[in-house]
Amino acid sequence: MDFFEMKHNYLQTTQQDAILLPSAQQSAHHGEAPCGGQVKRAFDIVLALLAIILLSPLLIGLALAIRLSDGGPALFGQTRIGCQGKEFRIWKFRSMVPNAAAMLRDHLERNPQAELEWQKTRKLKFDPRITSLGRVLRKYSIDELPQLFNILVGDMSFVGPRPIDQSECVRFGHSLRHYLRCRPGLTGMWQVSGRSDTSYDRRVALDRYYAIHSSLLLDLSLVLKTVPVAINGRGSY
Repeated sequence: MDFFEMKHNYLQTTQQDAILLPSAQQSAHHGEAPCGGQVKRAFDIVLALLAIILLSPLLIGLALAIRLSDGGPALFGQTRIGCQGKEFRIWKFRSMVPNAAAMLRDHLERNPQAELEWQKTRKLKFDPRITSLGRVLRKYSIDELPQLFNILVGDMSFVGPRPIDQSECVRFGHSLRHYLRCRPGLTGMWQVSGRSDTSYDRRVALDRYYAIHSSLLLDLSLVLKTVPVAINGRGSY
């Protein structure tokens, strides 16, 4: 039985959803309140503050360990698309080598199968860019802890769709309008439904389902399910 017994139509990507959309900004409904409204935002602020305070020794220790491991920066930032098409800088503990972009291009050029895998999922099961320490961080999703600060400033939420970049918007088709209704989440339906072991189309369907059925009860359920999933490390690479 599937997560929350989702209806079949939410797990399928229709032909209509394959229509390309110009950009997140053009697809957004500006002025529309984010999923969950002020109650969800208050929950995010309080929980993010508590988590940052309680985890501060761990955050500092990890930053130092990454810095000392190869001399590179502790944090890694990328541009992502947020609620209503707003771009923001998402932060992670760096889990890859400093020249990761160049290494990825070279790896995909030399490995057609890896190129196909990347095009399908935007992930590589065997990624040469990941450092030894980075593998541990990614396995247990520890690399995403700096996103607590993204949550605090309002770019993200504890629960929501997986953050995407501009190049991924076309893959959402008409489902993009549902994604843009929500703040991207530190966790969400994708994270507790197989993570990188799921297809991209299924990821889109999960994000669409969440946006349509978002509620505090659903958020609480997803947060509780995230803990054993993160400890297990399955589907994370």
